[in-house]
Amino acid sequence: MPRSSTTEIKEKKISTQHRQPVYDVHLLFPVLFLVGIGIVMVYSASSAVALKRFGTDYFFLKKQGLFALLGIVVLVICCHVPYRIYGFLTYPLLILALLSLLAIQATGFGYSAGGSTRWLRFGAFTFQPSEFVRIAVIIYLAYSLNKKMGHLRSYSVGVLPHMIVFGTFSGLMILQPDFGSVVIFGALTWIMLFAGGVRFLHLFSSFVLAVPIAYFLMFNAAYRIRRIMAFVNPWQFPSDEGYQMIHSFMAFGTGGIWGSGIGKGYQKLFYLPEPHTDFIFSVIGEELGFLGVLSILVLYCLILWRGFNIAINVQDIFGSLVAIGLTTALGLQVCINVGVTLGLLPTKGLALPFLSYGGSSLLSNMASMGILMNIGASGRKKPK
Repeated sequence: MPRSSTTEIKEKKISTQHRQPVYDVHLLFPVLFLVGIGIVMVYSASSAVALKRFGTDYFFLKKQGLFALLGIVVLVICCHVPYRIYGFLTYPLLILALLSLLAIQATGFGYSAGGSTRWLRFGAFTFQPSEFVRIAVIIYLAYSLNKKMGHLRSYSVGVLPHMIVFGTFSGLMILQPDFGSVVIFGALTWIMLFAGGVRFLHLFSSFVLAVPIAYFLMFNAAYRIRRIMAFVNPWQFPSDEGYQMIHSFMAFGTGGIWGSGIGKGYQKLFYLPEPHTDFIFSVIGEELGFLGVLSILVLYCLILWRGFNIAINVQDIFGSLVAIGLTTALGLQVCINVGVTLGLLPTKGLALPFLSYGGSSLLSNMASMGILMNIGASGRKKPK
């Protein structure tokens, strides 16, 4: 065999050995496990509610199953779309995200539920723009920080333009009102700026300036004050603001170590409001017990570990920042939802990723995982 042919074969073998698979099993398996558990628990938590409202206990199960299939399709597509393309689409995505929030207030498509107008409804299709906005803002921050690398020590370059974008989106979310999402976006923005190399002193000064605004917004609404008071002592408000927290405690307390068994929970039977969405973790605590709760938290930790591992090993700064943003966003959602159900945080309506009922949340998080997998496969540092 000619020497040149032998060299080509060796090079192909080496490249094959170092080529990363598109589907990262360390990320894919925990995600699919959580989605599968979510389908089962959504049915368990919603069957009684669905039977009363719609005459069939399978109503939410069928929709969640459809959302899961669409989510897998979205994940596969995002796995195969080169993540660097999002850098070219940064501003179109940001403008589209801004228009979607404006459409809630400025058009007749805004849909209200639970005292808030956070959705767009087109016939039978309902969409929550804030889920898409989160990904668009992460991509914008990653692109902007990467582009301005070397000038981030300046406040006018490293902080000011990003705070203007954050303030614009936050203002539209407050109109819904959705103060909890503003807090998440604020924490996400701060963490990404810090990871991107912005001076800590500038970030701290921005935080100090934001505290009076946050204080005013928090205590300017009577229902937010009641939620904080109920957080401090939920038994003082057992029939209104403290009702959800008390019944969430009862669910976890009833579950014990092993749980009462799937489908055998009691609090989901018209005691715990929205058991298949914001408080599905409470139903899991009652029916699967401490061991089930622990297993789910381990799955989330595996996803977060893999996400940050991808961010550390990625070849370029843009991909690293996108990975940090997507992983941090998922972690914040989990921490806040779990914190609320355990009484560690004031009540806030927020879906638990991959487990709660809802198409917008599931599709956006599946897209995030697909993007993470593509970053891990095509952006990994080359071996020396």
